[in-house]
Amino acid sequence: MLTPRGQRLLEEVRGVEPARELAEATRLRREHPPRLVAAALAQALLRQRAAAKFGPEAGRMYFTRDGLEQATRAPVADWRAARLAARGARRVADLGCGIGGDALALARAGLDVLAVDRSALACAVAAANAEALGLSSRVTVRRAAAQEVDPRAEGCDAAFADPARRRGAGGGRVFDPEAYSPPLSWALGLAVRVPHTVLKTAPGLPHEVIPPQAEAEWVSHRGEVKEAVLWFGPEPPDAPRRATLLPGPHEGAPGPPTLAGNPRQAPDGPPGRYLYEPDGAVIRAGLVADVAEALEGRLLDPAIAYIAADRPRPTAFATGYEITDVLPFQLKRLRALLRERGVGTLTVKKRGSAVVPEELRARMRLSGPASCTVFLTRVAGAPTMLLGHPLAEGGAEGGA
Repeated sequence: MLTPRGQRLLEEVRGVEPARELAEATRLRREHPPRLVAAALAQALLRQRAAAKFGPEAGRMYFTRDGLEQATRAPVADWRAARLAARGARRVADLGCGIGGDALALARAGLDVLAVDRSALACAVAAANAEALGLSSRVTVRRAAAQEVDPRAEGCDAAFADPARRRGAGGGRVFDPEAYSPPLSWALGLAVRVPHTVLKTAPGLPHEVIPPQAEAEWVSHRGEVKEAVLWFGPEPPDAPRRATLLPGPHEGAPGPPTLAGNPRQAPDGPPGRYLYEPDGAVIRAGLVADVAEALEGRLLDPAIAYIAADRPRPTAFATGYEITDVLPFQLKRLRALLRERGVGTLTVKKRGSAVVPEELRARMRLSGPASCTVFLTRVAGAPTMLLGHPLAEGGAEGGA
């Protein structure tokens, strides 16, 4: 693909639709080697898929199927890289760089990067991506296993590691941090030797395995939790847990909404006129109590992250709803109420309920112009239905 002929072919197949792949392949094989045509079409389709993660830059990058699936979404990688640069890091070892998505973000943030991977193909793709985006002067790619590299000996004052969390090609996800490749214990040892160490892990990282000297940050992008990150530095963290919501400014600040603190239990109490659903990063970080306090609210149930409040308040960390009905869980009653109000569009949200939303909507036999949101949850341990509708953006009534 990097030859002049390969580049011309890539331009020719740019934007090809999946439904046209076979016809295009047949046509192009009259003038080009079949293997080159297959590779170009594969890249064209991967670039289209990659746009969701990498934006317009995807059209100039190179991918493998596994590499794209495992790559960090660009806004998330850029945020992480900006934080590392702000901590004073200058040269970072990206240990297990894959196709280079994180290395590119680190380079864009002004860091020099040693990108390491044990896969020859991954190294070739990472180097090609750095060249394609004009970052090759900051990115050095080397084939090696992560455990074989000593970042300090390479002149690095920082290390970033994204351990593999799958069992072989096409295997299932690994949830035990010691089953990562390399394992969590290796990364913790790395943090002892390198001034700034950043470890990307799965969002479901258990709190009990987080070392006391690390800050654990959960990052969500457009409401979906993407990763947990362990931050190690020369100084103890100001707060052990952090939730960051991408994208968007926070109260006029240049950065995204960020909440930091110590996990604690929020008070619980009865439903109110308003209900708030915290962002997943807030829930994973154990900071629901901080949001509840800011909203002057309480949990509907001690074990469920729905916050009841009596007044609407703007917040970046939760989605607000005005509640019209609080009823004991009973599907027949819900169906009658929705039919009476002409609800044809029903959004089902649940926590602490075994009901399958798709099956519930099918049983409601919806019809009409109105819309409604129903929450299936527990209130003080009792199965409960709460009906309502979203507040204006920001979580306050009337957009206030």
